[in-house]
Amino acid sequence: MSYQKHAGAVRRFAKAVKLGTWIQELPNKLTPPPFRLMQIGSSFWQSRALYVAIRLDIASILGDDEQNANQLAEKLKGDPKAISRLMRFLLAMGIFEEVSPKSYRNNTLSEYLRTDNPENVCAMILMHNSEAMSRPWYEQLENGLREGVPPFQLVHGEPLFSYLDKHADMDALFSNAMNCVEALSGDSYATDFDWSRFKRIIDLGGSRGLKSLTIVNKHPHLTSLVVDRAPVISEAMDYWAKHKKDGIQQLSFEAGDLLKSIPSAQDKYDIYLLSAVLHGFDDDTCTIILGNLADAIGQSGARCAIIEMVLPETNVDMAGAAFDMQMFMGTYGRERTLAEWKLLIEGAKLKLEEIVGLRPFGNILVLRK
Repeated sequence: MSYQKHAGAVRRFAKAVKLGTWIQELPNKLTPPPFRLMQIGSSFWQSRALYVAIRLDIASILGDDEQNANQLAEKLKGDPKAISRLMRFLLAMGIFEEVSPKSYRNNTLSEYLRTDNPENVCAMILMHNSEAMSRPWYEQLENGLREGVPPFQLVHGEPLFSYLDKHADMDALFSNAMNCVEALSGDSYATDFDWSRFKRIIDLGGSRGLKSLTIVNKHPHLTSLVVDRAPVISEAMDYWAKHKKDGIQQLSFEAGDLLKSIPSAQDKYDIYLLSAVLHGFDDDTCTIILGNLADAIGQSGARCAIIEMVLPETNVDMAGAAFDMQMFMGTYGRERTLAEWKLLIEGAKLKLEEIVGLRPFGNILVLRK
């Protein structure tokens, strides 16, 4: 019996994505090549303007109201003329709405920049545009490509996760950014997969356990054990001590190292969850983790749900290619094709049982021993 649910909706969403990709390609077809290349070459202006808009918290200051450049400048302690120029640039990108000359309010896009919106993506944009993450792009991309070494490591002298362990502020921002993925992916992973067959999730690399929390709230019979690095687990427990939320009582937390061992499955009603974890590692490291997973499953009959992108062999869209390039910048990881996933899975003596489609992006690869 398939684990796939809402197959028709998933197929319709996939068709909509293909249409969206075709529309995204129109500028390359309709804009004169020299001008289009200049647009692409200066696109970092847009990301920096958006970054500063978030730093200034303009969307939250606007809230549900309409304000003019003078009012904004007064609250921001900035220059009205300069603020109006920033807003004009953001408006041209489709961010915010101009109600009348130099008078602004939030729109559909900027609503997701409000800090009072629980689905805001501010942390993700702040993280990608932070000094620590920006410098590798500007300073070491070429050398990284020549040497096959992540530019982040060339700039900072150590791998990304070692750096995060030593820089608490950046580690917290990184964790918050990963939690922003919920706003990007929605809850399709909790609804398009049949979790009803299981009783316990073992959420490997689950950070604060937000994915587990979404799943158990839709399937109250489930519990989840969240496993991650000791600093991440400590932060998660502190966070949940201050933020009460439905379903949190069904989660427990345990510090662990996936490269050393993974908690053992009890029976066939356990399912491991690896959400956007393996794309952060090279093939050898993934093989170790999957090998430890195979040992943890043993003869229990448990399953594993791996939530990752599965890239096509050719004609990868911008989203897939961009995610893959970002992985190269910070880690030895990558986004993988189905053939590459199968090599890793088979190398760990596991079997790919099914590929479950999700509506926003990504898939669930269902593994068994």
